[in-house]
Amino acid sequence: MSPLNDPREALRRALQYDAGDPKRIQHLIKVYTFAEMIADGEHLHDGQRCVLLTAAALHDIGIHNAELHYGSSAGKYQELEGPPVVCQLLADWPKDFVEEVCDLVARHHTYTGVDRLTLRILIEADFLVNAYEEGLSEEAVQVGREKLFTTATGKRLLQMLYAV
Repeated sequence: MSPLNDPREALRRALQYDAGDPKRIQHLIKVYTFAEMIADGEHLHDGQRCVLLTAAALHDIGIHNAELHYGSSAGKYQELEGPPVVCQLLADWPKDFVEEVCDLVARHHTYTGVDRLTLRILIEADFLVNAYEEGLSEEAVQVGREKLFTTATGKRLLQMLYAV
């Protein structure tokens, strides 16, 4: 696999971009790992898997700019600020690939209109991590399961982690 479309290279670039911010680095590594597990369990083909994992590595990359420009790390601001950073970090990657990644980054906190499996998996992986990091109640996790989870693998992971 060329380094220009290798999700591990995107992960390295994300780590470098977020250097000095262990909270964000820990988060993105966990989301990346869960996305990889769900992708494997759902048998994504290589192209989808590559786009998904690259987006998982970069999904919250706009958080610093969101905090700078809006004083908030809210998802809607991450979705606005993330794609320009993705374009910057992946400027040497194929344009159509980067556009797909940007679309996932720009929509990973929007839970309506989920029109592709890669976006669904990214949302599920992010929820698995956020539920723990934010200390969601059992009831909130159950609501998340009902509203957000459609993959068998994502549901299994949620059950293993939170017994819901």
